[in-house]
Amino acid sequence: MNEVIRTIKNRRSVRLYREEQIAEEELQIIMEAGLWAPSGHNTQPWHITAIQNKELLAHMSNIATKEMAKSPIEWVARMGRSGRNLFYNAPTVLIVSGKQEDEIMMNSAVDCAAAIQNMLLAAESLNIGSCWIGLICFFFADEEEVKKLLLPEGVKPLYAVCLGYKGRANGKGPERKSENINYIR
Repeated sequence: MNEVIRTIKNRRSVRLYREEQIAEEELQIIMEAGLWAPSGHNTQPWHITAIQNKELLAHMSNIATKEMAKSPIEWVARMGRSGRNLFYNAPTVLIVSGKQEDEIMMNSAVDCAAAIQNMLLAAESLNIGSCWIGLICFFFADEEEVKKLLLPEGVKPLYAVCLGYKGRANGKGPERKSENINYIR
């Protein structure tokens, strides 16, 4: 099996991180991998914000989980009430934002998802844990709070990615559903 396939199969969502900050060189490699993702018409609509400020990350988690606790969706509300840190105390969190969509950039969120997948795989290749956080949308819903991210004009925050040295080795992943593939030949 080649290294790319091995990395894809070994990557897991990591929810236990060591306190130690990841090396700057590793952070740069991971973010650059995101920049090399494919995008429709090569628009490259992403903007990546790296946050390593513990106080800001704790604040973002607190805002998001308070809002999650109000959700009518029970599992979301339960997670919000749990008191758990939304970022699992990862020392680095990347906020991936996309250019606001218009008739030319109809797939900004999809393109940003491709950038995130590149970063998740790059992190795994460096033995750095990662976790894609969609529930950060509860923080992004507050425009005043989003201003703290110092985003450039015309971009909208979409997702977060936790990064940090793994607190434990990757376990075996769940079996994949082969019935999710069909052929037309």
